[in-house]
Amino acid sequence: MRRLQICITLFVCLAASVTFAQKPTIYLFPGQGSDYRIFDSIQFDSSYSVVHITYEIPPQGISLRDYAYSLISQIDTSKPLILIGVSMGGMICSELSPILHPNKTIVISSAACRNELPFRYRFQKYFPLYKIFPKHLLYWGALVIQPIVEPDRNVCKTTFKTMLREKDPIYIKRTIGMITSWDKDSCDTLSIIHIHGNNDHTLPIRNVYAHYTIENGSHMMTLTRGVEIEVLLQKIIN
Repeated sequence: MRRLQICITLFVCLAASVTFAQKPTIYLFPGQGSDYRIFDSIQFDSSYSVVHITYEIPPQGISLRDYAYSLISQIDTSKPLILIGVSMGGMICSELSPILHPNKTIVISSAACRNELPFRYRFQKYFPLYKIFPKHLLYWGALVIQPIVEPDRNVCKTTFKTMLREKDPIYIKRTIGMITSWDKDSCDTLSIIHIHGNNDHTLPIRNVYAHYTIENGSHMMTLTRGVEIEVLLQKIIN
């Protein structure tokens, strides 16, 4: 009887360890003007390993696709994975999805392809007005414009302001170039799951194919509406 109990215990432990090992790693990609703190309002099941992707200053003239590929060094491609990206991070995920074949690719307040960007971004591929302005002017412009365009950012004002202030002006200007010159044509609506707010003024919902819509959600909703986003992510992931 004692041996049977030991065998059963060992079997249960082995089964549990195998189940845990099969859980994919969640990789989180922040937006252009944010970092790991954009996900502070979202809690993931403790059985998942979570990795926050970090961004370096892009080399001059690099494409968004090539920049996305450079981030693969932060990803363990030998294990199952889930990609979750916000804003520019979602665009990066949409570039990585076809080559990494993740269990899930989820983009939030983002665009899955160039056609989902508003015209004011797309036309700058051919008329790059941002190049006229000094990098420091673009940087301070972002600090001033962000709370005007997305006023609910003031719910977490200190966090948003700190994240943006910590960005290098060169990083801001070069990532603007990556976004406006993005050339990905296919949105992959079957393999990329899109969560979007219907009050997003940065990337208006009218331009995107959203699988899930957050009522009155803004471009900042990952942090300001984290509880709702968390519920949706649990539903999608599990």
